[in-house]
Order: sequence, then C-alpha cells, then structure tokens
Amino acid sequence: MNEKNHDMTSTITVTVNGTEYTRTTEDRTLLVHFLREELGLTGTHQGCVVGKCGACTVLHEGVPKKSCMLYAAQVDGDDLTTVEGLADIAESEGVDLETREGATLHPLQMGFKEKHGLQCGFCTPGFLMTSYALLEENPDPSEEEIKSAISGNICRCTGYNSIVQSIQWAADELEGGSQETEATTDGGVPTGGCGADCCCQAGGDFDE
Repeated sequence: MNEKNHDMTSTITVTVNGTEYTRTTEDRTLLVHFLREELGLTGTHQGCVVGKCGACTVLHEGVPKKSCMLYAAQVDGDDLTTVEGLADIAESEGVDLETREGATLHPLQMGFKEKHGLQCGFCTPGFLMTSYALLEENPDPSEEEIKSAISGNICRCTGYNSIVQSIQWAADELEGGSQETEATTDGGVPTGGCGADCCCQAGGDFDE
C-alpha cells in the first residue's frame, strides 16, 4: 500500500481584519490552525474540531463559519474577520466604547463585560462573531431570534441567559441607547457579585 503524501502545499492570500497575508501552507491545514499557528491570531479558539461547539467561529465573507470545518486553502483570496478585528470595526464605524482601564471595545464586547456573558471565556470569541453577524443582519433581534442565532455555539459556564442579555445590551447600544454601565473590573465581574444566572449550568439548554 502506498503511503499518502502529506507534503502537498498551496500558497494562499487572505485578508484578515483588513490586513493581507500570503502564506504557503499544507493543503490539509485547517483554517483554525492557520489563523492561530501561522498568523498568530489566537483569539479564535480551537474547541471540538468537529463543528459542534462554535468556539472557532469567524466571519468568512461576512458569514459566520466554524473555522475547524474549512481548510485554509479553501479561503484563498477571501476576506475573513476574527475577534481581534471587532474593536477596529467599532472604531471605524464610530461605535467604539472605552473601559475605565482605557481599552477600546466593540459594543458586543462591552455587553459581554457589562452583563457578564462570559466566565471562563473560552467560547466567547465564537459567540461574539456569531452575534456580530446577527446584529449586522438584524439590528433589533428578539430574544428568540438571538437564541436561534447562537444555537450553534456551546457555553458550559453561564447558563446562556447572560449571553442573551449581553447581545440585547449591545443591540440597544448600537441603536443609539446611551446606557449606564456597571462598575466592573477588567474581567467584567460586577462589584455586587458574579452576575451569572447560574454559574454551574452546563449543556446547551436555555434556562427559563
């Protein structure tokens, strides 16, 4: 039996967060590995690598896709956005927000901070990219529309309600609502407590 050739490579050019990159990579390289290991964009997290958890979600030509389900060679010539690009997008659109520590954030990132939509944070980049695409298409989604949009992303920490509230907060902010923000640390934990609906909730069901 002949051994398979694992040395086939392609030279690809992609635009990620507005910057063009040209790299020679193995044809079998997954996009998530290309972003993390070859471009150093480690904000995209590798989770299940079978398209189930959504932690690796990025925008491919504006559409949220799980980067573990694409080969890097498949996106040659295309435009990608990762979580590292959100703050720059917000700044270019004039909707950027600043934390008391001076960090510039997209309203979605601030929403997750204010409403404590994250705990361990591993799944957060995927939720942010999925939510960004949702709000681009539907600036004023209902609670059910938000739940439907993020149904392909798994969080094992928050119980999901705080994630929905974070997205609602961002939608209101982007619609022009100047909201009061809670006094929070850089980790996004409200001074009055953790703020989560159920800190130990695991799995994919929404709490009612």
